[in-house]
Amino acid sequence: MAASGAGGFAPVLAALSTMQSNVERIQKSQAHEYLEKFQKSPEAWSITHSILSTSDTTAEAKLFAATTLKGKITYDLDQLPRPALSALRDSILNLLTAFRDGPRPIRTQLCVCLVNLAIQMIEWKNVLQLVGSTLGNSGGDCVLDFLRVLPEEVTEGRKINLTEEDLTSRTKELLEDNATQVLRLLTQYSQSSPSAASNPHLLECISSWLREIPAADVVNSPLFDAVVHALSVEASFEAAVDCMCTILRDTREVDESIEIIQLVYPRLMSLRPKIGEAAESDDQDIFKGLTRMFAEAGEHWVVMIARLPNEFRGLVEAILECCARDTDRDAIASTFLFWYEFKQMITLEKYQPARNQFADVFAQLVDIMIKHLEYPRPEGPDETDLFDGDREQEEKFREFRHQMGDVLKDCCDVITVTECLGKAFRLIQQWISTYGSQATNTKVPHWQELEAPLFSMRAMGRMVSPEENVVLRQVIPLIVQIPNHEKLRFQAIMALGRYTDWTAQHPEFLQPQLNFVIAGFKHESKEVVKAAALAFRFFGTDCRKLLTDHVTQLHDFYESVLDELPPASQEEVTEGVACVVSAQPLDKIYPMFKAYCDPIIKRMMSRANDAKSAEDEAARLAVADYVQLITIFIQQIQPYVSPSQVNPAVKYCQEILPVMSAIAENFTSSTPILERVCRCWRYMVLSYRTAVLPLLPALAQQLASGFENSRQGCFLWATDSVLREFANGAEFVEASTSQAIYSFFEQQALAFLRIMNDLPPSELPDVIEDFFRLLIDALIYYHAALLPAPICSSILSAAISALTLQQEAPLTATLHFLRDFLSYGTDHPNSSSFDETSNTARVTNSLEIQQCVKRMVAEQGEVLTQRILTGMMFSFPRDCFPDASGVLLALFEIMPQQVAMWVKGTIGMLPAGTVKAGEGERLMGSVGMKLQQGEVRKVRVLLQDFTNSYRRRNVAPREGLGRLEATRFRFAG
Repeated sequence: MAASGAGGFAPVLAALSTMQSNVERIQKSQAHEYLEKFQKSPEAWSITHSILSTSDTTAEAKLFAATTLKGKITYDLDQLPRPALSALRDSILNLLTAFRDGPRPIRTQLCVCLVNLAIQMIEWKNVLQLVGSTLGNSGGDCVLDFLRVLPEEVTEGRKINLTEEDLTSRTKELLEDNATQVLRLLTQYSQSSPSAASNPHLLECISSWLREIPAADVVNSPLFDAVVHALSVEASFEAAVDCMCTILRDTREVDESIEIIQLVYPRLMSLRPKIGEAAESDDQDIFKGLTRMFAEAGEHWVVMIARLPNEFRGLVEAILECCARDTDRDAIASTFLFWYEFKQMITLEKYQPARNQFADVFAQLVDIMIKHLEYPRPEGPDETDLFDGDREQEEKFREFRHQMGDVLKDCCDVITVTECLGKAFRLIQQWISTYGSQATNTKVPHWQELEAPLFSMRAMGRMVSPEENVVLRQVIPLIVQIPNHEKLRFQAIMALGRYTDWTAQHPEFLQPQLNFVIAGFKHESKEVVKAAALAFRFFGTDCRKLLTDHVTQLHDFYESVLDELPPASQEEVTEGVACVVSAQPLDKIYPMFKAYCDPIIKRMMSRANDAKSAEDEAARLAVADYVQLITIFIQQIQPYVSPSQVNPAVKYCQEILPVMSAIAENFTSSTPILERVCRCWRYMVLSYRTAVLPLLPALAQQLASGFENSRQGCFLWATDSVLREFANGAEFVEASTSQAIYSFFEQQALAFLRIMNDLPPSELPDVIEDFFRLLIDALIYYHAALLPAPICSSILSAAISALTLQQEAPLTATLHFLRDFLSYGTDHPNSSSFDETSNTARVTNSLEIQQCVKRMVAEQGEVLTQRILTGMMFSFPRDCFPDASGVLLALFEIMPQQVAMWVKGTIGMLPAGTVKAGEGERLMGSVGMKLQQGEVRKVRVLLQDFTNSYRRRNVAPREGLGRLEATRFRFAG
């Protein structure tokens, strides 16, 4: 690889300089585009070598060149003639020799280059020998880097364009056949000098090769002594922890690894004194590494600990010590998974003896966790600034507390809820006896020691049975007397909200708690008010039957607080009172529904008038929020009424339907209002099902006119609920009603197609998503009417047009529709229908329906194939790939030979030079062979591999695809 002189790479250096300098965004964009093209060009081979070989180029430029060379070898090796590969190998070896002393990032990239070349250059048989002899005895770290990279890159070999057979064979040659030699080389190196034995690069290399070398071989070799020794050397500690954890991971199958565990365990436990040393010296890095190592040993050996509790008690106590000594709470999180796995194991009946033996450990763990839950003491004079103004640290602590709460739940499973709750109760008692008399409205001493057990009670609430009859009877009367401190009041209210199930079984405790929560609505802290709203929701939900006689008083309370709350809290309080209304006798449902909702309707209309007259966006959002409150009542109030009776909830819905319709008609450009109105209508159908039939004509009319006027997808979302509820065969639904609903659906579909004709898909992503989700249900319930209908061909065209989108949600909906649609071209479509005569067999699809689908595929399948393949190669988000390849599979299952021709034609239309020589022919040959063998599903894998490889190599821009550019959707209906 000859250098081409500084003039050859000056433009590249200039573009790199532009990328790193403070220039206009357009200049950076142009430089980025130039470098992208350069990296894929044939000239990059020689220019990267020139940059790397020139002494006066910067380290950043050389790193870019090495990275580019790595990409060339991985994806573009076919740009070079095969005989030139030996020269490429020799030039990389020369560059490695030049960079063997660093900088390490460049050296590492060159090692990756050499490894990727070795994987593909299958005629190169003496890889290790040649690298070792070329770099010589003075290339220690460089050789270790190469050895470290080798297994990492080979096991990621899906990036390399080799056949499965060649890749498997090459993996064996490079790794399995060399494992013994590498173990010997690493052992010799570790014994060459004291510094070599603790070299972090050696430890990284051992970790990497543990993919291939069994942990038993390392543990039984002098290398294990080097690993343990390196744990005492500061410079190599982190690498040694990684290496030890990799060894531990290899012993997960404890029955097969018992002999290795017997060797590793005593060496590991010999490190336990270091926990105390690191904690006392406040060396957080060492402490975190030790905690991680002991915790991972516990995770991997959890079965052994449960089987042999006496022998492994020391390990559990070491992990507990790590938790207890972690005053900064930086390391404890790495133990959480162990405690969960350990709990899962010892709560099995067969390990009851271990559970009994470790009960004291879990009891101590509860104490440790509650202590760690305490907020920090402020260091400055401002007692409210607990984190020195660091909001990120405060948020991290809040999240961390919930993780510790999960550990407390694990403790409840092991030593019973009553014991864990009892510990929190005793801490509350202790605080009251020590500091309670000193607390005032303005100052609460050591409040952190009271708030932590309150939080722990909240965290453990889910574990407590409504029948618990020991602790809660004593602690709840104490909680409702908590001093008026913001964080204490917040935590007390949140804790009470977790025990509403229990309160429902113990009504004598309801009134004091409810009074305490309602008092929270008057607190000056917004956080306390939010907590009160959330807790009230739980009281209303779980204690609704106890509160039925208080529904009038609750109405007064609701009216008094509603306008003072933020929207989220309004919703929570509304859910609480709606649940109480839902528990009323049937004859009181309508008057109470009306009493609660009429004032909301008045507020909504008043704000709607403000919004209409002043174009007030805040007023529009307020209207949307009020609609949401009405919807919550509709969701919660679902009385049981026989089909022959009038549903009192539907009676009220009839009254408010014209109001909702007027709101929708007057705010056709307000997405928040329209979405909330459609959600309200949707829940009318979902809550009252066929009882909503009297509303249906007016509702369908509003959904149709609303969609046509606003072009908002939420109308289609609401339409879907009507379609499902009144489908063919639904209970209490006449055939004429179902037919009318199908006609209504076709009307919506026509409106959608007209919109698609007027606007490109990029302007309609949400509408497209909602439409194709509607279509999925239409196929299930009305496929017999939809698939032969003339409109269906236009729907398929619209789906193909929608595949030009790049957003995941609408693409996923469209691909799901296409998979379901194509399945109706087979005997057994993707339907939830069953044959009623057998109760199990899926309904067989009629030949007439299959022919309809095949006819449409014959007409539009070629364009569909192009759109799917080009989407997978250029534009689809990664998570859409399984569904996209599922569409291809469905096409092949319907007409395999024809689809194969369409695939071949699509590949032939790709931009020149982007497909490797012979690659398309090999793909089609493999596809043809799999079709002949009847292995259609394996064709899907072949196409996935081809499109993945193409996308990685070319990472093409979103435009400029030549003949594969999509055409605009047209509809003349």
